[in-house]
Amino acid sequence: MIDLVRAGGVYTVVGVLDDSLPVGSRVNGAPVLGGGALLPALAARGLRLAANAVGGIGNVRVRLHVFDLLEQAHLECPNLVHPSACVEPSAVLEGGVQVLAQSYISSEARVGFGTVINAGVVVSHDCHIGRCVNLSPGALLAGGVRVEDHAQIGMGATVNLNLTIGSGARVGNGATVKADVPAQGRVYAGTIWPPRPAAE
Repeated sequence: MIDLVRAGGVYTVVGVLDDSLPVGSRVNGAPVLGGGALLPALAARGLRLAANAVGGIGNVRVRLHVFDLLEQAHLECPNLVHPSACVEPSAVLEGGVQVLAQSYISSEARVGFGTVINAGVVVSHDCHIGRCVNLSPGALLAGGVRVEDHAQIGMGATVNLNLTIGSGARVGNGATVKADVPAQGRVYAGTIWPPRPAAE
């Protein structure tokens, strides 16, 4: 959890909150201020922005819990876009979105609150990405793809044109998706979806 302050249009990290790290230690040069219990006090001191640094882990509830804590402290989550990423002007980022290095979000795409677009991801035109989705490095989404809330798409996975990845679905690394994936569905790493019928 990183608390931020706006300075001249740029966000400057002023500290990190982490329940498991000692106060005074550093994360990428930023000091650890304490644990999550400090959130109300920091908000009272005037901090208004925060970034949720819980990434694409197996249990999305952990990331959702951090967003709940930030909301309770009345902190806003800005969109964070790496300078080497490209977001087309007609694309919409709904807040708390993190777009990492060398990713591309194409025209008329919409990315829901709290989603992580990892390094080297392509979100093509007219895609609709839900809330708190995780797109792992190198994932490729063709045009018109819909990824519903809390889904996770693995590294180097490819999703074909106009498909839907259902809520909470997980697509493994290197998979190729050629049909809709149902809510809570699982596409295993390196496979093609849908599975081919077993030979008789």
